[in-house]
Amino acid sequence: MKSVGKEKIERVMDWGLHMIGYTIVFIFVTSFFHSFYIDSDHLIFWSFIIVLSIYLLNKTIKPVLVTLTIPITGITLGLFYPCINVFILKLVDWILGPHFEIHNLLIALLVAILLSVINFLMQHALNHILREVKKNEK
Repeated sequence: MKSVGKEKIERVMDWGLHMIGYTIVFIFVTSFFHSFYIDSDHLIFWSFIIVLSIYLLNKTIKPVLVTLTIPITGITLGLFYPCINVFILKLVDWILGPHFEIHNLLIALLVAILLSVINFLMQHALNHILREVKKNEK
């Protein structure tokens, strides 16, 4: 059974790794594509709010969406999964209004694919770190 302290550390590590990964994706995308807009008056603040919003939606709404769309994801052999990320991005676009806008659906799909890759890499990195910590504890 995990102790409460270790569980909190794991959550903070998960949150931190995802924040870094998402931020890298957004810096890359906003540098190269003009149809992806983040309010430049307070760029760091709005970037943090965007990343936090996406992280929270990925932890709350996304599991429900994934469960509801299992049949279509299975029929398309997993190709529908990035569409869920596009939905999350467009939901954040709608919530934050003029401070975050995605004008091109293909750019949203590119960002969704990049976020899927980052999610996979961050989860893999977190699992690797936790395995190493457990191995060192023994």
